[in-house]
Amino acid sequence: MDRRSVIKNAGIAGVLAAGVAPAVHAQETIRWRIASSFPKSLDTIFGAAEVFAKKIGEMSGGKFIVTAHPAGELIPAVAGMIDNVGKGTIEMVSTAPYFHFGINEAFAFGTGIPFGLNSRQQTAWMYDGNGMKLMREFYAKYNIVNFPMGNTGAQMGGWYRKEIKTVDDLKGLKMRIGGFGGMVISRLGVVPQNIPAGEIYQALEKGTVDAAEFVGPYDDLKLGLNKVAPFYYYPGWWEAGAQFDVFVNKTAFDKLSTENKAILESAAAFAHIEMQGKYDYRNPTALKQLVAGGAKLMPFPKAVLDVAFKESQAVYAELSAKNPDWKKIYDDWSVYRRDANLWFRFNEMRMDQFTQTQKL
Repeated sequence: MDRRSVIKNAGIAGVLAAGVAPAVHAQETIRWRIASSFPKSLDTIFGAAEVFAKKIGEMSGGKFIVTAHPAGELIPAVAGMIDNVGKGTIEMVSTAPYFHFGINEAFAFGTGIPFGLNSRQQTAWMYDGNGMKLMREFYAKYNIVNFPMGNTGAQMGGWYRKEIKTVDDLKGLKMRIGGFGGMVISRLGVVPQNIPAGEIYQALEKGTVDAAEFVGPYDDLKLGLNKVAPFYYYPGWWEAGAQFDVFVNKTAFDKLSTENKAILESAAAFAHIEMQGKYDYRNPTALKQLVAGGAKLMPFPKAVLDVAFKESQAVYAELSAKNPDWKKIYDDWSVYRRDANLWFRFNEMRMDQFTQTQKL
């Protein structure tokens, strides 16, 4: 009598009595890839994908293996990324959602929009507010499931060859600016250029652009932007708390076990916290190095900020009138921004203002 006949005819009790144990199949190892929008040299942003992959391997006991790939290695850094992950050409991508606003402007909310939420507010809206729910409803149209995976905090306003004293100084300026911010800054006369991180230095050095922004001191120092433009402006009003996401192919995600879904979510949350920790710890030292090396640290004139704010609100009104996806998310987001700013203005900001103006 063969093994299957014993199991079929005797049942489990008979199997045990006969001393025949059913075959135990080891869990198959899952092997996925994550493609980043960033080069390997940026250990903060590309590093989030590496941290994420490592944590998944550790938590799964090596049964869920993810390999991280820098921009351009498997798929382009930005172009076609949503299509590739949506179709399942690759299982996951690590990106800034606002890079993809050309597909639909509502992608921008996944990262942040001009004069928007700071990093803590963005995280609060995503996790405790309606942010995650609304963004997942939107991303489902592209067969994507999202998980927050990093935040830079408030970014800098970039590097300029000349001083920006008035709004008129921005007119005709060719500037590398990533994501949705270009839509607003173009209304101030700037000509936005979407250039991948690895190509910013050469563009600024050759004069292809007159100004360029990326993230902040730590990454800007790594990219060497201080060597090709002297004026370093702040704040990056278009990125008050820029969030990054891991986009997962929804079809593949739905096939994961409950355990592996939880592992993936936990690994993304760990990488999310770690990225912000890196920036908050490393930016101060990098800023001191940049200034010591001759960078001219400059605030944007209030007149520039005032005009930029006015134009950003005009853009939001126009988009709400023509893009239902945008309006649905913006209506909720704007209510939360108002309430969050009320709290931060009366307590958080006052605490920061006092402590940060003391001689410590």
